Amino acid sequence: MGNRGYTLIEVLISITIFGVVLAGPTGLFVLSLRNQNMSLALGETIDNTSHAVEYMSRALRMARKDRIGDCITQNYNYENPGANASKIRFLNYQEYCQEFSLIGNQILQKKSSDNTVANLGSGAYLTSDDLTISNFQFLIVGGGQDDNLQPKITIIFEIAKDSAGSGLPAINVQTTVSQRNLDVTY
Repeated sequence: MGNRGYTLIEVLISITIFGVVLAGPTGLFVLSLRNQNMSLALGETIDNTSHAVEYMSRALRMARKDRIGDCITQNYNYENPGANASKIRFLNYQEYCQEFSLIGNQILQKKSSDNTVANLGSGAYLTSDDLTISNFQFLIVGGGQDDNLQPKITIIFEIAKDSAGSGLPAINVQTTVSQRNLDVTY
């Protein structure tokens, strides 16, 4: 009986074949992990966007006319303070002065403890700090008393995930909200 064993060439060929066979599933596994991370990042971005838009829409829809003029111009429903379209101020349904604005890259909400702009607090952010908001605007139509238009606000912004390597493009968001109460002349 002769010595039976494997030659070096047979061992190298078997290792090469094993490596090729193993590379396919490993590549698929890495690709699926990358896609899962992108999917989770997109889901978080959409959840944050949905929450912020719904919260702002509800507050703006239920705004009241400021008949006294302590929060915004008298007999107005909404106002962009300082002609800054990235900020909106209004009297909310509880008759507290409320404001949404873009501070840094985040949406900030401020509320007063009464109906005056002087008592607006420091506020709270509506979006996660790993998201970047840009091109943030509130476009007001029918904000005044004498324009004979039902007040409506168009909210426009772009939101993107900050995390490096997320690979997600920015999402453009636009919605229009009409005030619930009819804008009648007093």
